[in-house]
Amino acid sequence: MSALVPGDYVIRPIRAEEWPAVKELRLRALRDPLAHLAYLETYDAAVCRPDAYWQERAAGAAEGASGARQIVAEGPGGQWLGTLTVLMEEAGTTDWAGFPVERRQGHVVGVFVRPEWRGSGLAKALFDAGLEWAWGSGAERVRLIVHEDNGRAQGFYRKAGFAPSGRTVPTAGRPEERELEFVVER
Repeated sequence: MSALVPGDYVIRPIRAEEWPAVKELRLRALRDPLAHLAYLETYDAAVCRPDAYWQERAAGAAEGASGARQIVAEGPGGQWLGTLTVLMEEAGTTDWAGFPVERRQGHVVGVFVRPEWRGSGLAKALFDAGLEWAWGSGAERVRLIVHEDNGRAQGFYRKAGFAPSGRTVPTAGRPEERELEFVVER
């Protein structure tokens, strides 16, 4: 999966020992002006987590892990420019929102691209790599959840091949708000 792509960055899975970079990029994402629409976690909660949390998070989605894969775009000098994670959800289980999982599926979470790299094609490259991993891991479909007010993200997800499924989920901690499920079938 380590391939040079246009824009002078490399798309690759993280390694478990890179947990400090996982932490740094996640905290940066949680400071984004749209973080309240994009993430269920807050910066204040995340910054207080112990190193052991970040080590486990990285190990669980690193190269070689089977239940999840975090992918990064690494730029010149090793700076991480963007990331996404695909979680595998097994048929017969219940997802985080309490809905039954009917088929083996990937669930894209934690999407973030540094503002100066938005519009460069980097997000598309991350999604291509995430979908490739999900299909190679036996996913029958891949989904993501996006806030109803996050129009910019919805537009990108449509361009990446995802479409609304019609399922809505109340936003955690804000039941008056909705999130929309978008899916792409294999």
